[in-house]
Amino acid sequence: MAEYQTHQHDVLVIGAGGAGLRAAVEASALGAKVGVVTKSLLGKAHTVMAEGGIAAALANVDSRDNWQVHFADTMRGGQYLNHPRMAQLHAQEAPARVRELEAWGALFDRTKDGQILQRNFGGHKYPRLAHVGDRTGLEMIRTLQDYGVHRGIDVQMECTILTLLKDGGRIAGAFGYDRERGHFRLFRAGSVVLATGGIGRAYKITSNSWEYTGDGHSLAYHAGATLMDMEFVQFHPTGMVWPPSVRGILVTEGVRGEGGVLKNKDGRRFMFDDIPPLYKDQTADNPEEGWRYTQGDKNARRPPELLTRDHVARCIVREIREGRGSPHGGVFLDIAWIKEKLPDAAGRIKKKLPSMYHQFKQLADIDITQEAMEIGPTVHYVMGGVRVDPETQMSDVPGLFAAGECAAGLHGANRLGGNSLSDLLVFGKRAGEHAAIFAKQNGATSVSEEQVEAAARRALEPFGRSSEEGPYQVQRDLQQTMQDLVGIVRREPELNQALGAIEKLRNRAQAISVEGNREYNPGWHTACDLYNLLTVSEAITRAALERKESRGAHFRDDYPAKDEKFAKVNLLIRKGAGGEMKLEQAPVPAMPPELAKIIEEMK
Repeated sequence: MAEYQTHQHDVLVIGAGGAGLRAAVEASALGAKVGVVTKSLLGKAHTVMAEGGIAAALANVDSRDNWQVHFADTMRGGQYLNHPRMAQLHAQEAPARVRELEAWGALFDRTKDGQILQRNFGGHKYPRLAHVGDRTGLEMIRTLQDYGVHRGIDVQMECTILTLLKDGGRIAGAFGYDRERGHFRLFRAGSVVLATGGIGRAYKITSNSWEYTGDGHSLAYHAGATLMDMEFVQFHPTGMVWPPSVRGILVTEGVRGEGGVLKNKDGRRFMFDDIPPLYKDQTADNPEEGWRYTQGDKNARRPPELLTRDHVARCIVREIREGRGSPHGGVFLDIAWIKEKLPDAAGRIKKKLPSMYHQFKQLADIDITQEAMEIGPTVHYVMGGVRVDPETQMSDVPGLFAAGECAAGLHGANRLGGNSLSDLLVFGKRAGEHAAIFAKQNGATSVSEEQVEAAARRALEPFGRSSEEGPYQVQRDLQQTMQDLVGIVRREPELNQALGAIEKLRNRAQAISVEGNREYNPGWHTACDLYNLLTVSEAITRAALERKESRGAHFRDDYPAKDEKFAKVNLLIRKGAGGEMKLEQAPVPAMPPELAKIIEEMK
């Protein structure tokens, strides 16, 4: 019989990034006893890597901005596969969540008259991103932690959740282990909020930190929840490709917002070659107009470098595939060129982009004030996740809520830069609020010993095997498979090949062995992560096969055009009775007339 320590909470939050902390604060404010479990250390969540800012229509820099414009931008960026109610709530509530963060102590950059400063970002019509230099995510985490630490929230650090537990059809808690000593932990709870982030570690080249192994997606799926939009994996266009010391590290979109330009090996700004019809009226057709836009000229249109991430990434791939890429398989991102326009360009870059300057100077000996960066697309974000109710963030499993990157619906086929941090705040609050209400209204739960014993047995299986193969090679092969076969450009033969490879990798994962014991054992951690990585990899691949068109972040080389058959459907994935992965199409929720009118007016 497994030994474990038991914790009792009204609301259990899994994940301590922006969404998790905001959910915990809200649930605690409603009187719930709240526990937060984090795989990493408090303060080390991947949210700290979000650099550019928080998208919110504060209208501090451009008075023409409002929630309606933000809503329309979000829907257009998502190719209208977004849940319209989620996009509406997000646009309406983001300003209040930013001001709330400011009231709790966040030190935003300021306009000359003392208001929160906002910057330009891709896909946003007006300067909309409230920011703290290029360290906005770090400031968000610091503020939420400082505010939340006084609320008596119970935090369990370096603890991995292995499975969700149920009482009949309802969520009843979670089972996991502490990563340091390997001791099992049972968390009993009236409701659970998943805030575990993304799936980037399923790929070889990613901006995501080590925690992003699809835990929340997999936990929800195996508990009976529905996943949605898993084919839409966002490749951020600007991840470093050279030198190797910084490969995959993100270069914030703020570099382009401050005037950075993309060039091929011939020094030509190739983004002017391909401006989508949907954005033709909003995009500059010459470099001079684009420069004026980045300097605050309200009569200028944005440069093509600030088009949506999916489009910019595909243009970069085109240059590379057609032989116009940089020496190491990327293109050039140049902010140093602004010295042609500004007398103190170096000082301005260091002030506006301090982290970018210091990071690449120290890690790669690249001075971005003097030379271009060599960049290319890197896996950055997944629009797909747990299907949730827009108002409450509850999944179709009673008592199970999700917020942030592991939830689906807000971003549709492609996320706009900056919408992620406001997503965390808006829907983290809603998830925490409704999780507390659910726990209070539905009372205590019970957990069967059989569930706990089964989870413990499965976790310990690698120690009892004698296989010569460990978990690291399986993980590497999975990452290579996803990078090569389910990447930024997809084709049916390769996707089918990927499905076959994932099945073989699953068989290998079920046979791997782990040496040593449960204390300080990273091999065991990796073996546990594989279960989740294989689940999300299969979901992404099956959805990518089903959507036979190109839309947003999903590009099929064998179906390069948009197909009206897929224009108004989301793809849903559920676990079948026999354990198989079942996929179906579901209509996108109807847009109310008042929201449809906004879309029409903003075209």
